[in-house]
Amino acid sequence: MRSEKVLVLTCAELYTPLEVIRPATIRIEDGRILSIREERAAQGEDLGESLVAPGFVNVHVHGYEGHDATSGEVEPLLSLARTLAHHGVTAFVPTTVTAPHETLLAAAKATAEAMAAQGDSPKGARILGLHLEGPYISPERRGAQNHEFIRLPDWKEFRAYWDASRGHIRAVTVAPELPGAFSFIERAVALGVVVSLGHTNASYEEAKAAIAAGASRATHLYNAMPPWHHRAPGVVAACLESPQVVVELICDLVHVAPPMLRVAWRLAGSLRTALITDAIAAGGLPDGTYTLGGLAVEVKGGVPRLEDGALAGSTLTMDQAVRNAVDIGIPLREALIMASLAPARACGEPTLGLLRPGCPADLVVLSREDLSVQRVYVGGRRLI
Repeated sequence: MRSEKVLVLTCAELYTPLEVIRPATIRIEDGRILSIREERAAQGEDLGESLVAPGFVNVHVHGYEGHDATSGEVEPLLSLARTLAHHGVTAFVPTTVTAPHETLLAAAKATAEAMAAQGDSPKGARILGLHLEGPYISPERRGAQNHEFIRLPDWKEFRAYWDASRGHIRAVTVAPELPGAFSFIERAVALGVVVSLGHTNASYEEAKAAIAAGASRATHLYNAMPPWHHRAPGVVAACLESPQVVVELICDLVHVAPPMLRVAWRLAGSLRTALITDAIAAGGLPDGTYTLGGLAVEVKGGVPRLEDGALAGSTLTMDQAVRNAVDIGIPLREALIMASLAPARACGEPTLGLLRPGCPADLVVLSREDLSVQRVYVGGRRLI
């Protein structure tokens, strides 16, 4: 039986995000999109000159405003979900750092419990599962990962994380040059886990072999990888030229220079380029000293670094990443695809990041003037 209550929103511009509809009216029923029409409906709520887009999907975020995805506790994850919604995020994949076995086991368990607590009516962004960024990475390309806990791919250990998460591990970052990596990649992919190449010293040939084995993502492209060289193309070129690989980009204009952001976007295209934040718990907090995976982090001018100067994640938000992308010359439609549909597909969620009949009504309302977040809906429920 059809519900009597239908939410009707009309706006100046709607991004599906593949198409732009001007003006647009979207009808929502029982948490899903019922219809989208090119009209300004007389009934319902008029959003004026605002634009509507799919809610942002952040597939790589460690924390924000003191909430840490590696804490091993449920409440920080639920608080993180509520916090991220204020920045237009309607779904996210909490991401751990390299840590001791028991710490990651607790994080996996907490993720499953947090997802169960959210149920069908989340009060924040949807928690989609866990991303293990490490511990199976290269010590030489560890970045801000704690070297004490880096280890070789261990399938038995990973299965313990999988079981603790109740099958909710969405992604794992792996350095493919490590002993046992190819067998690990094949097993993880067979289990339905997205394997992302990152924190790696892999050659072009090693990266291509890993992609052939099933790896389908690149963890923060350029960062924690060998520099792109014309005689040693490395993992960067291998990922950019492979049509099945989605590349993550930290668009804070600090981790990657604007010309290199544009180059990656032009080579991979919007549907293969996922904007991420790589934000840490220090994000949204004042400059000062914090910790990340047991390492001291100093935040100055909003940029977190280790004592040796290495970048330690970011304080970026997804709405700012979209604004930055537009500011460096990427068209708005493409930036919105990169913030919603591309990352959703990259983590195996074909109905998220997309506004069309039957899809969950997860959307963000943005100001046309400055792309600031005005409203956020998850499952047709207004959160912001």
